[in-house]
Amino acid sequence: MEYKFNSGEVCSCGRVHTTSVKEGIVKRGAINELSRVVSEFGAKRAFVFADVNTYSIAGDRICAILEGDGLSVSKYVFQDKSLEPDEAAVGSIIMNYDAKCDIIIALGSGVLNDIGKILATLTKNPYIIVATAPSMDGYGSASSSMARGGIKVTLPTKAPDVVIGDIDILKAAPVHMAKAGLGDMLAKYVSICEWRISQVITGEYYCEKIASYIRAALKKCVDNAEGLLRGDEKSIEAVFEGLLASGIAMDYAGLSRPASGGEHYMSHIWDMRGLAFGTPVDMHGIQCGIGARYVIRGYEALRKITPDRARALAHAERFDFAAWSDELRRFIGEGAEPMIKLEERERKYDIELHRARLDGIIENWDKIIGIIDEELPTIREFEQILELIEAPMNAGDIGIDESILPMCLKATKDFRDKYVLSRLLWDLGVLDEVCDEIF
Repeated sequence: MEYKFNSGEVCSCGRVHTTSVKEGIVKRGAINELSRVVSEFGAKRAFVFADVNTYSIAGDRICAILEGDGLSVSKYVFQDKSLEPDEAAVGSIIMNYDAKCDIIIALGSGVLNDIGKILATLTKNPYIIVATAPSMDGYGSASSSMARGGIKVTLPTKAPDVVIGDIDILKAAPVHMAKAGLGDMLAKYVSICEWRISQVITGEYYCEKIASYIRAALKKCVDNAEGLLRGDEKSIEAVFEGLLASGIAMDYAGLSRPASGGEHYMSHIWDMRGLAFGTPVDMHGIQCGIGARYVIRGYEALRKITPDRARALAHAERFDFAAWSDELRRFIGEGAEPMIKLEERERKYDIELHRARLDGIIENWDKIIGIIDEELPTIREFEQILELIEAPMNAGDIGIDESILPMCLKATKDFRDKYVLSRLLWDLGVLDEVCDEIF
């Protein structure tokens, strides 16, 4: 299936949704569209890059397709078998970039795509990603997840101009990567729920049309999940289309809300601890699926709570931000500093701002519970999906020490500026209590 984006119409939310992704091609033999796509950009010389793993999948084929149509090709292959998205990788691609090239083509998935988006941003050349696995939702997003100075950061970049998902290539990817892709999609249950809750409590911008776009993509993934383990083409296509839709939705909204929430923050915190202390990590989507399960358990615990104004106010007044900051530093390492500094701008622990949020929470409690009921599956329903694809369900399954999980959830309220489960629990003064229950 081929997708064209950017309708230019004013949405019911009052905005015009645009994305720099001009086209998505998801079908068998999609790689054969490369010549047509490149010619539409009027390009004459392509810079093709991959790593030693992905080049073996279709690198020679890409070069042959382009050269067969009279294009010059310059290529670079990272020799790292476990390429990291960091300063060294970005420096390497820049130093090996052929400045005579007028279009960039990457062959890979998450890390290579993130590097490609940075290179395209710097060179201002058109950028095409040929996907090698249905593993993550960043294919169409306008940001790159990188390690900078040992700290996990999200850098604004241009999105790819064209995303090519050749089903013949995607279905040959290791099944663990397909599980990661579905795990990343399952996180959307939480992201849409928390986006709606934030709109009620904080007045954050929300678009129902974008949310519906993600819900439809998620439903298609879940409906076809049964065939994922055996590489069923319909299942692979559904997951990849969902991942592409998620990136586009983030571009449409101008923020990551449609595709990530507290469950992504848990994954990022595990990654940051991995960078700081060498603790185990797994693929992002695998971690997001596990994180989503914990967050859904948290919302089930929340449903049983009756807001207590006096308790919540007393908890906020007792809160010691300096002591909490020291705890974050010990837990996350150097990466905690940007999280701590964020409070200077956000003031989420300010007593008066907390009081105003608490008033909104209590006034809209029935609406909040209604959103949870509408958006989230039960914990058993969610677990059945993970069981169906034989995906890890607990942090311990991927080597993470489960004793740190309460602190992980607590730290998610400081990770970025989104209003997520941990913030709602903190506002109600029950974060410790719910952590004890779900972990």
